[in-house]
Amino acid sequence: MSQSVRPSLTLESARRVLDLHPQAAEIDLLACDLNGILRGKRIPRDALDKIFSDGLKMPRSVLCLDIWGHDAHDNGLVWESGDGDGACKPCGEGLVPVPWSARPRLQMLTMMQNLDGSPFACDPRQALASIVRRFHALGLTPVVASELEFYLMAGDSVETGVPRPPKAPKSGYALDAPRVYALDELDEFDAVLSAIRDACAAQNLPSEAISVENGRGQFEVNLLHVADPLIAADHAVMLRRVVRGVARAHGLHGTFMAKPYGDSAGSGLHVHCSLLDKDGRNVFDDGGEAGTDLLRHAIAGMIETLPESMLALAPNLNSYRRLLPGQHAPVTASWAYENRTSALRIPASGPKARRFEHRVAGADANPYLVLAAILAGALHGIETKAQPPAPVSGNGYADDAAAAPLPTTFETAVAAFEQGKILRKYFGEQMMRAFGAVKRQEMEELRRRVTDVEYQTYLGFL
Repeated sequence: MSQSVRPSLTLESARRVLDLHPQAAEIDLLACDLNGILRGKRIPRDALDKIFSDGLKMPRSVLCLDIWGHDAHDNGLVWESGDGDGACKPCGEGLVPVPWSARPRLQMLTMMQNLDGSPFACDPRQALASIVRRFHALGLTPVVASELEFYLMAGDSVETGVPRPPKAPKSGYALDAPRVYALDELDEFDAVLSAIRDACAAQNLPSEAISVENGRGQFEVNLLHVADPLIAADHAVMLRRVVRGVARAHGLHGTFMAKPYGDSAGSGLHVHCSLLDKDGRNVFDDGGEAGTDLLRHAIAGMIETLPESMLALAPNLNSYRRLLPGQHAPVTASWAYENRTSALRIPASGPKARRFEHRVAGADANPYLVLAAILAGALHGIETKAQPPAPVSGNGYADDAAAAPLPTTFETAVAAFEQGKILRKYFGEQMMRAFGAVKRQEMEELRRRVTDVEYQTYLGFL
């Protein structure tokens, strides 16, 4: 199911929303950086007109900071260019309320431009927009849906530095075992999950199913298909803000870390995608179960680009704790029909709903860059009429699976991204340099840090 076409975002439409919320004195303006962290400013409501005319001015380098908020010195945006400003212009769903805020407030996504009005190539939303335009030039429209997993934790987990599951809010039992799809656990967390659902509705986020997953305190929210990858990515970005904000309001902590507990399931960001032609026909549908040649071309392109795309799909050191053998996450560049052990799955469905599911990305990844990497791979396969290897059968996680291994460490993923030739044609040189610089800087900093487990293991014996 896809959302219906939405009206375009204009100053007049934003003013109408503002009129519906007379108590909201302030507006949060949000811009997504390369790590998927929302940055921006809080402005008074009477500054709305100026934001639509001039945009929100911020240094362009703000979108290219490392995970700790430090400048990435090799990104070409600080010392070489004088750290100039960009202008963040409203985009996405426009003004929406912030239901978890104690004081009435509105928020709005923005996308950064250069001051001359051209797209700022290091804005991850702009990177996705550029690839979507290439699909449109071929008369094709990607239809995208996502599934996001996350953990709810005890509210003091960040303060104490010790992540731990909360107790069941009603019965008080310990979350000490997986309770996948347990309806009783949905009932236990009804207050926070219903508030997440209500906040999604208030912000026009098309949430569908909410389910209990395999981890202790782990849940999943499914977002409906949208015939606009930019809006689909907006929805995923804003869902993460909803979960964290609502959880905090209920005395909990919500996290999208890929692997917050070493002995529990990781959290993924699974993406479903089909392609429509100008007449609205699904070009992956051949009337049967196999799908069209175009589907196989797309699969082949994604298989080919998976190694150099891993840094966008798994962008943090912790991401690779999820990508270990036996952890129910893909570690090979594989595809299959109705097989959840493959990286790319063709789900069982009616022919008109023929699509692929991309199962590699972690929930910690930037949704804009995830979709950009996936769609770049698909487009590469379509443009080159690439042919995929044979689909895997049986256990795609097995060591003897007939598929090439993927980078499964932060270091090898950074190297594969920097050395990649295909993704560079779609991301552009400026984005490749900026994202690579951010991740290499993070990797080198983490190499210098000695962990508690190293002290516990070695200090008393060596």
